[in-house]
Amino acid sequence: MNILVCGANGFIGQAFCAALERDGHRVLKGVRVATRPNEVAIDYMADTDPAAWIDRLRGIHVVINAVGILVEGAGATFDQVHRRAPIALFDAAQRAGVRGIVQLSALGAEHGETPYFQSKRAADEHLKSLPIAHHILRPALIYGVQGASARFFRALATVPVHLLPSGGRQLLRPMLVDELAEIVVNLLRGDANAPAVLDLVGGTEIAFRQMLAVYRQSMGFAPAWQVPVPAWLVSGGAVLLNRLPGSLLTRDTWKMLRAGNTADAATTARALGRPPSGIESFIGAADALPLRHQALAAWRPGLARGALALIWLWTAVCSAFLYPVAGSLALLEPVGLHGAAARTALYLAAALDFALGIATLWWPGRRLWAAQLGLVLAYTAVIAVALPEFLLHPFGPVLKNAAVAALLLILLTEEPKP
Repeated sequence: MNILVCGANGFIGQAFCAALERDGHRVLKGVRVATRPNEVAIDYMADTDPAAWIDRLRGIHVVINAVGILVEGAGATFDQVHRRAPIALFDAAQRAGVRGIVQLSALGAEHGETPYFQSKRAADEHLKSLPIAHHILRPALIYGVQGASARFFRALATVPVHLLPSGGRQLLRPMLVDELAEIVVNLLRGDANAPAVLDLVGGTEIAFRQMLAVYRQSMGFAPAWQVPVPAWLVSGGAVLLNRLPGSLLTRDTWKMLRAGNTADAATTARALGRPPSGIESFIGAADALPLRHQALAAWRPGLARGALALIWLWTAVCSAFLYPVAGSLALLEPVGLHGAAARTALYLAAALDFALGIATLWWPGRRLWAAQLGLVLAYTAVIAVALPEFLLHPFGPVLKNAAVAALLLILLTEEPKP
């Protein structure tokens, strides 16, 4: 069959495409920018009218909608991505003579009251109303090596202290992305007994705190210290982080976690033809070490940036307000600065340090790291020449710049080029 997979470059879309191609189907990949013969340009931010889809659906037998967002941002809204564009796609598919549609929804969409769930449910209900063969898949939390949520939870699991919202008692039933893709293949082979709506889950129901513990153990770490965090405190954090780009803790995700993410595994077992895999098998022995390194590396940029920002900001505050001004001015005398010039240089340097600290937190990038590295090396050279006694100081105030320079070099080399 000719199958159009919308969201083909996404984590789940890629798994769908690979499984369908292995099964012998001709897969057309719906992507934002089409560069290959088997790709079709789609834009869920703009393609909200059925007329925009008709030409792209000619000759297509099945459409799979695997486009979705967990949080809104960069102009993408739940209403556009989950409701308006899919509804336009479904209407166009009916008019174009498409045989069937597979809609990737989410477990909890049937009754969930967050904007995420409401937008998913609106598209699901519209598809149900159309006279076209369809399957609506409502999977639980999806696990895969490259999945964003899986990477996040594996990184969270590496921390030696697990801060557990409401004690981490929320029940989850994660499933493998490859088994979700296998179910799609089975459905398209024509399983006459498959229901139109399938709630899909993994083989093991587990509490959130246990999920982190399993990931941690699977990657070879000793057990973590588990600390319950009151729900009110997590709710406050969700409000503060709600609009932070890339944040996985928002008011909606916190509501979804509190509600749990589980269902009976019988439907999944029937669709697969066997019991689904449990979370204890997700990370095999061969993957444990690479995933351990990947999870630990996820913390490196944030820790490095946090340490640098603290150094710059604390230096600025100490220079401007805490350290005796007379002492600071005395340090500037060996470099030829006296009186008003020295005082001006002191406060300009403090302002520069403060600006660099703020930029480190909010506007990181290769140019910033290169500028900071140059400044640190210049500071070090001037102090080494004008105040050589600091090279012999037992606290090593100048030699500590070697560690700062190393941090900057790591950030500079690992920062992706624009």
